[in-house]
Amino acid sequence: MAGQPRRRLDAELVRRGLARSREQAVELIAAGRVTIGGQAAAKPATQVETSAAIVVVSAQDAEIEYASRGGHKLAGALAAFGPQGLSVQGRRCLDAGASTGGFTDVLLRAGARQVVAVDVGYGQLAWRLRTDPRVVVVDRTNVRDLTLEQIGGEAAELIVGDLSFISLTLVLPALVRCARPDADLALMVKPQFEVGRERLGAGGVVRDPALHADAVRTVAAAAWALGLGVLGVTASPLPGPSGNVEYFVWLRAGAVPLDEEQLAHAVAEGPAGAAASVYPRGDRHGDGHRERA
Repeated sequence: MAGQPRRRLDAELVRRGLARSREQAVELIAAGRVTIGGQAAAKPATQVETSAAIVVVSAQDAEIEYASRGGHKLAGALAAFGPQGLSVQGRRCLDAGASTGGFTDVLLRAGARQVVAVDVGYGQLAWRLRTDPRVVVVDRTNVRDLTLEQIGGEAAELIVGDLSFISLTLVLPALVRCARPDADLALMVKPQFEVGRERLGAGGVVRDPALHADAVRTVAAAAWALGLGVLGVTASPLPGPSGNVEYFVWLRAGAVPLDEEQLAHAVAEGPAGAAASVYPRGDRHGDGHRERA
């Protein structure tokens, strides 16, 4: 936003409570633990807007290198939904739009029994995941046309998805066909692919929070028509590559319709709120991501 105030990065970290002092802020930046809009920060003197998406990664998480940046998004969603009952442990999972495998990586680390990694491309999945005996690779497959037979005949207990250039409303029927009746679906809603081209801003970015809410409502309505309710909504703790705010919806058959109050809260808080809700308020420096506007 034009005319927004800017501050030095180290000072902004202190203002947000992400560092105790300027000295600690400098140390965090030097250790590579500070990102701005998903990119590692290099200099304490960098000028940042007061609304910038700034994340301080824990020392432990800084050592985790998922197969892609997207892994941190799903890790955040699982941390947000986990206390409400979303579990990965021991489940057969489906990763829709696996690409290089960030989501698959997170699922395996969280104890998945098996992950079926589906993607329309070929050969993109990281080699260490492709050769993992717990991973079933289904390349050259459009998720929109996915069948139970293509994933081995055994329905998935948990489905995650990070899909681009297609609305989730078009792929939900196929995902439901591949899911157990009691399956959980944790899917990323990307407003830029849900609101229509005529409502996109410059660079394909959807900036209006009202449109963010509309995107989630659109997906929730399509899910409801298929018998799926909404157990949770949270913003991704990291924005998309172009700066788009993205959201995760947690769906399950028999759950309640979308809670407008919960949606309004998720949209109002955005990525900053996702980080704050995922990681305890006292955890500012050591045990998780924190991002605050």
